[in-house]
Amino acid sequence: MATVTIAPEALRQLEGLPPEIVARMAKLLGRLEKWPQVSGARPLTGTLAGHLRMRTGDYRLQFRVEGETLIVEKVGHRDGFYER
Repeated sequence: MATVTIAPEALRQLEGLPPEIVARMAKLLGRLEKWPQVSGARPLTGTLAGHLRMRTGDYRLQFRVEGETLIVEKVGHRDGFYER
């Protein structure tokens, strides 16, 4: 089992989402605790290489892995999500 940590900025982004999306993101966070036996995680490329993402509908959750810790860095709608 992995430890999931949410970065302060991702927490602010999560709090700004509609309640039904927050509930769906909570399910994704629960799945991440079972890392590395997680389906649906996709590696990012280009300037975001080394990061991964999971999706639920039109919303994305970006994270990186550091040992046994997963750090959620960004949460939001797919429009403009991958821009730095």
